[in-house]
This record gives sequence, structure tokens and C-alpha cells, in this order.
Amino acid sequence: MNYAWNAAVVELREKVRRFGLTVVHHVTAKTFDEATLVDLKDADLLSLCLKLNLVSEDGYFFLDQCRDTRNNFSAAHPSMGSLDEDEFLVFLSRCSRHALSMEDNPRGVDIHAFVAAIKASRFAPEQLHTWVQRLEQTFEAQRDALFGTLHGIYCDPSSGEEARVNALDVCGPFRETLSPHSKSELVDRHQGYRASGDDVKSKASSQFFEKLGLLSLLGESEIHLVITTASGNLLSVHNAMNNFYNEPPFAQRLEYLASQNRVPATAQQVFVESVITCAIGNPYGVSHAAMPSYEKMVKSFSPNEVAIMLNLTDSPTVAGKNIQTYGRCRKMFAYLVTLIAATSVPTNWKARYDWWLTQPKN
Repeated sequence: MNYAWNAAVVELREKVRRFGLTVVHHVTAKTFDEATLVDLKDADLLSLCLKLNLVSEDGYFFLDQCRDTRNNFSAAHPSMGSLDEDEFLVFLSRCSRHALSMEDNPRGVDIHAFVAAIKASRFAPEQLHTWVQRLEQTFEAQRDALFGTLHGIYCDPSSGEEARVNALDVCGPFRETLSPHSKSELVDRHQGYRASGDDVKSKASSQFFEKLGLLSLLGESEIHLVITTASGNLLSVHNAMNNFYNEPPFAQRLEYLASQNRVPATAQQVFVESVITCAIGNPYGVSHAAMPSYEKMVKSFSPNEVAIMLNLTDSPTVAGKNIQTYGRCRKMFAYLVTLIAATSVPTNWKARYDWWLTQPKN
């Protein structure tokens, strides 16, 4: 029994070598070399072979049973049990069929071909549909591993833009149906980049989550950072030359982030101040192309954000000074107040809200 199992393990390791140790790194997101392969426990080796499509789901299940059987009846783990000849023949048959032979698994994705296709050129619609379909049809363990691979390709600074876009396009259809294991794996990879101080990969990873609408998985601190950074970028563009022409994409990005995530309380002051400062514009006008984004954000303000907005009129901020000084800005602010639903106004701010509703708006 030990001889048969050891032969199976040796062959599985050889299959991983033939697959390519450098490609395994894309799947595991960890350094993987010959020493790592040799040190893998039998259970971990089986899991890796399943993810790499080197054994089928059935093969994994049967070989894992063989591993348990071998552990129970080996000299290293004495047991009171015994194996009859039929059970022994089944053990040998499973080792031979699922480990020692070349098992073909039609459900699995050819990882070599998948990674090569992702990195080759931008997917045509038919090509994208084919790969998405293959991921839908493969088994969950490999699908989870491949999402991690796509995240790694997106975050790799050496990846071309076409490869990064392909990675996002393939992940997109699955964002609503990611398994808990997939979500955990992606968050672990992101935290790994942050812990290692790899700023380039960490920023790319945040971008990956943002573009897929999955920022909430990273927690409030990450959402705070992304929202405040986007707010700061919008304000910087607003204060620069040609701001009316350059504001729209920055306003759209902030609106997208705010619509996909609840703005943390710690970021609300910066968020509201940036939106209102840009929305009321300056004595020369506003960015009309960006106004739809500003209007959507104001309409979705939470009660606390409404309170922050109404308080800006008396604050020593740029928005407050412009409202107090320029009639155009004051009228724009009065217009923005009309976008707020009365039910969203805190009781202690109701009087000020009602007063602004009576002010001129054009």
C-alpha cells in the first residue's frame, strides 16, 4: 500500500513539474519552486492538482479517500482495522487510474491556454464569451483559483493594458456570484500586497475591486481611502485651469464610487465638501457636463451628509465663502437644496432646509 501511494504522489509531483512551476505561481500567488513542491503535504498536493486540472473532481475525491486509507493502515499510523483483498484492489485501481495515468478532464480549463490568451491581445466578443462559458462550466475549486490568477495578472506591473482589460472582462460576469472562497482569496491577495509594502500592486488591486464594484469587501478603511482620494482629485481638477472641461470624468468616477459603496462617516466631510464646492462652481459658472453627476450625488446624500451640506454655508471653507460672496454660487446652492428629499433632512436642520427652499434659484 505504501509503495502504491508513494508512486502516486511521485507521479502527481511530476505532473505539476510538467505543468510548469512558474505557471503555478500565477494560480497560488505564492513563490513556488522545486523545494516548495517537494515539501507539499499529500493533502495540499491533491488540492493543487485539482486547481491545476491535473486530476478531475472525482479523481480528487477518490485519491483523497486513498490518502485517508493509507494513513490509517500504514506502519506510521497503526490501526486495529484491516483491509480485505477487494478494498486493497480498489485502492490500487484508484491510484493507478487517477494518479499514475494521464486523466482527461473535459470540464476543466487549460490554464496554459487561458493565461496565454489573456496576455495575447484584447478579446473579441466571441472569444470573451467562450472563456466566460468555460469558467462557468468548470468546477468551483478551479474557478476560484482562476479568479485569483486574473487578479494577479491585473496587478502585475509587467502586464499590458490589454491583458488587464481582458482580466476585468472575464471577471465581470461573475461579480454577483463569487463564492465565499473566491472573495476570501481575493481579499487575502490584496492584504498580502499591502502587508509586503508593494504600493504598485496594492493600488492596482484596489482598482481591480473598484472596477468590479467589490470595494465593500475590503472594509471601511479602504473605502475611506478611495473616496477621499477621488474627492481630492476632483477638487484639484476643479481648482486648476480648464476645470469646466476636465471635471466630468472625475465627477463621474466619484459618483460611481458613491453609488456602489456607502460613504464611511470618516470620509463624509471631505466627500460632501468636494461635491458642493464643485457643484456651485465659481462666479464664472459651473461645469455643465459634470452637473448630472453632482445632482445624482446630492440626491443620494444621507441625513448626516445633508447636515454637513447645510452647515457649509456658515463654514470658513471655499464653498462657504463662495455662497456668502457670489450670487451665482448662492443660487446654485439653493437649487441643490431642492434636490434633497425632505425625509432625508435631520430634524435640527429642517428650519434651515425650509429657508433655503424659499431662496432664488436662477
